[in-house]
Amino acid sequence: MDTFRHKGLRNRLVDDIAKKGIKDEAVLNAIGAVPRHLFFESSFIKFAYQDKAFPIGAGQTISQPYTVAFQTELLQIKTGDKVLEVGTGSGYQAAVLCEMGAKVFTIERQKELFAKSSHLLPRMGYKPRFFLGDGYKGLPQQAPFDKIIVTAGAPQIPEDLLTQLCIGGLMVIPVGSGNVQVMTRITRDSESEFSQEQFGQFVFVPLLKGVVK
Repeated sequence: MDTFRHKGLRNRLVDDIAKKGIKDEAVLNAIGAVPRHLFFESSFIKFAYQDKAFPIGAGQTISQPYTVAFQTELLQIKTGDKVLEVGTGSGYQAAVLCEMGAKVFTIERQKELFAKSSHLLPRMGYKPRFFLGDGYKGLPQQAPFDKIIVTAGAPQIPEDLLTQLCIGGLMVIPVGSGNVQVMTRITRDSESEFSQEQFGQFVFVPLLKGVVK
């Protein structure tokens, strides 16, 4: 159920993240359109439109809306972009990408979260392709991708993901082995050359290997 009240709270959230520096209108419109409260248990709905991360189970969180908007803005999404998301989590980031017209392939290692998100998003009208697997390995059988977004902190940039980017493609990934990561954008300039830009410090749950069934 998405009410006028929820829409009003979303508009306020969009104003908040715009004040924090998000300028891409398509990103702001997507944040304003996705009913974030549907990703929360009913007893926690009052937290849905605060600009904060929130626990979702399996030791994971639904990302802070500003962080989702920041990563999405760095990706420079265009309608029809083929996007790999590493770390489905709640499914909120995937919903934002779908709202922007991307073709989303999303991979999750926790079976509990995979089951929840692959049930919830289609009911909301979003139809990414869901995969249960190890995000470090990406989805080589579906590659190449125009864009790759990693929604957990990686101690280093996974080689397998680099090879799955098309030439000219972008990957946005938080990199760092401590409690804080540096938001990094990688451009694949040619078959063998990549360039990097850094965009400040963020805090993410760690990117882990393997699958939890």
